[in-house]
Amino acid sequence: MALNNYLTERQAVLNKSPRQTMIMTHVVCGYPSFEANWKALEVMDSFGIDLVELQFPFSEPSADGPLFVKANQEAINNGVHVNDCFDFMAKVTAKFSFKVVMMGYYNTVFKTGHRKFMQRLKDAGAEAFILPDLPVEEAGELHELAKELDLSPIILMTPTNTDARLKQLASCADGFIYTVARKGVTGSDTNMNAEVSEFIQRCKTFTDLPLAVGFGVSKSDDVKFIGEHADIAVIGTAALKAWEADGEQGLRDFFKQLLN
Repeated sequence: MALNNYLTERQAVLNKSPRQTMIMTHVVCGYPSFEANWKALEVMDSFGIDLVELQFPFSEPSADGPLFVKANQEAINNGVHVNDCFDFMAKVTAKFSFKVVMMGYYNTVFKTGHRKFMQRLKDAGAEAFILPDLPVEEAGELHELAKELDLSPIILMTPTNTDARLKQLASCADGFIYTVARKGVTGSDTNMNAEVSEFIQRCKTFTDLPLAVGFGVSKSDDVKFIGEHADIAVIGTAALKAWEADGEQGLRDFFKQLLN
């Protein structure tokens, strides 16, 4: 599929550069505004970010920590609609070199309709989607549509999964797998240690897809650790904190330290 080819090509390029770890970042559509989103994406693109999750705001983002819960709610309060998110995604994919992954929750897809939502994702230029609250047992129709449209369903693997569950999850995945570095929700720092590397190794026994590691990635040492054990470092809350602290300059300073 298209995303698989892109990741293979990006890794080949990075293997010849000082930064050998792919980076995926995260933006909540419409928070604090679409104009701010655009400026943040310009910064990310200038640092050679490989993938960006565009999150469609939802009222009960169960996998997100407090900062992203607030961001989702404020975007909704500001009137951000799913149509606005698709329109913004289309502008982003037309402009920037990184690939876009839709992130959100299943209710948004259900209300829109499976085929309509998948087709709109494709038309807006997305490569993949993450729906952390949709069990793979209930995702068959959506995944068939994704295959038809050359979209990749990104599956989450967590430390609490049994080996049997990891095998099942791997069988449903495409593009890459999102490995969750610790229990809980996004936002808190994660101690990148032997426990995390052992979990990554467990995941590798069930898939040959690239592994993204997220939840609590915030500093250069985290990225280097992930590069030694996996393929993609996922940066979410830490980047949003940097933006909230000092806007565009704060985000630039954050990525400078992250990728040094």
